[in-house]
Amino acid sequence: STAGISFTDILIPLLFFSLSLFFFLFFSVSMFLNTLTPKFYVALTGTSSLISGLILIFEWWYFRKYGTSFIEQVSVSHLRPLLGGVDNNSSNNSNSSNGDSDSNRQSVSECKVWRNPLNLFRGAEYNRYTWVTGREPLTYYDMNLSAQDHQTFFTCDSDHLRPADAIMQKAWRERNPQARISAAHEALEINEIRSRVEVPLIASSTIWEIKLLPKCATAYILLAEEEATTIAEAEKLFKQALKAGDGCYRRSQQLQHHGSQYEAQHRRDTNVLVYIKRRLAMCARRLGRTREAVKMMRDLMKEFPLLSMFNIHENLLEALLELQAYADVQAVLAKYDDISLPKSATICYTAALLKARAVSDKFSPEAASRRGLSTAEMNAVEAIHRAVEFNPHVPKYLLEMKSLILPPEHILKRGDSEAIAYAFFHLAHWKRVEGALNLLHCTWEGTFRMIPYPLEKGHLFYPYPICTETADRELLPSFHEVSVYPKKELPFFILFTAGLCSFTAMLALLTHQFPELMGVFAKAFLSTLFAPLNFVMEKVESILPSSLWHQLTRI
Repeated sequence: STAGISFTDILIPLLFFSLSLFFFLFFSVSMFLNTLTPKFYVALTGTSSLISGLILIFEWWYFRKYGTSFIEQVSVSHLRPLLGGVDNNSSNNSNSSNGDSDSNRQSVSECKVWRNPLNLFRGAEYNRYTWVTGREPLTYYDMNLSAQDHQTFFTCDSDHLRPADAIMQKAWRERNPQARISAAHEALEINEIRSRVEVPLIASSTIWEIKLLPKCATAYILLAEEEATTIAEAEKLFKQALKAGDGCYRRSQQLQHHGSQYEAQHRRDTNVLVYIKRRLAMCARRLGRTREAVKMMRDLMKEFPLLSMFNIHENLLEALLELQAYADVQAVLAKYDDISLPKSATICYTAALLKARAVSDKFSPEAASRRGLSTAEMNAVEAIHRAVEFNPHVPKYLLEMKSLILPPEHILKRGDSEAIAYAFFHLAHWKRVEGALNLLHCTWEGTFRMIPYPLEKGHLFYPYPICTETADRELLPSFHEVSVYPKKELPFFILFTAGLCSFTAMLALLTHQFPELMGVFAKAFLSTLFAPLNFVMEKVESILPSSLWHQLTRI
């Protein structure tokens, strides 16, 4: 302005110069394209197909190695910050480092099969399902694992010294259920005969005292598990087993330091006693006496604190959730949701349920998208993401997107079998908390956008095992469709590059073979493409005055 030249004096000539240069280039390119021969189009399509093919090969290699698209990564890393986006790489890296450290602490085998803490009763529940539906809920592989567990926990090397225990040692290896039940009855009958010890009260008298020794506890266990047709019948048999097992445990406890043989007997008697008490607590839970079941489980955990292999705390968590004693549930989680202990779906999803309970009744996806997540909502979402990453199969059962079946006797952690076992008992607890399933529905799928890919990488836990599908097919019945780990779809740029490469390669081949015919098709395609524009231009010509349109065309 000091020199006497305004901004408008500079802008108008610059604008006219730009428009003149644009029209010049446009007409020059049009004249150039009109003078091209078909050979040029053959070379152009061939070159473009070659370049797109090289891009496709590079994108696929980068995706296989790093789990993401190179173009997508560059656009997110460099273009998104310029457009005002937020880069979360730092937080993801920190979480990944935490996952790696947690991975180093996990010494559990990838596909180790665990005894289901909430397994049902064969006679009172599994067999009744077979009678009604005609389907076998348990696979041979699952039942064979149970037979191995029974031999491990309920037998020892000195069983051949006692006839009843020797019979039961063979009974646990029997495949036929009726043969096992018959062997258990035989063990009780033999024990009844041989346990009568005659002791004279007076040497010269004919009066005799008949003293009955404890019966075979494991025989009662087998009958309670497989012969009893109701939970009430099973409970009566387990109470008889408790009397026999408690006596054997007390005697072996006094003799356990007398040698390795007595020590093995005491270990076996301890396993038998813990098993009986646990199943009695589960019977009480099934029959509606939940408070009594909770007390029995707490007493059992106090009496045998080192027997964590039975995972009794998972039974306790389920019973406490039934009582809606959420403070007690949190106390149990604080003890067992430790970083050094192996996780389970019960631990992870119960923790997510408690955090979701604090915000789920007022949670709204629309409101959260407008104002953002609060601290409590963020904690609940992170807990759900943690649970879903540990076992991604559970949400479909909780949201009833997939039908439930009876849980197997053994589960594979992080597998479909564990998801079924958890959802079978805990679905009611999620439904009882208002809005919890809605919050799960809105957030669980976001987990898979956070977890690094491929599956060999982890985020919060050690990497997801790739052998779970094979093991679950062995554990679950054939009529059930096994759930598999959700696969991440290929990035858009890889699909786009693949389509572009294929399309340009086809065009190059057709143009090389039929140049004149492809020219006709190209003209037809261009005329069809520009038909709407020509229609608009004709309408504009009919509306505008001819003199005005003539002046515009001259400009």
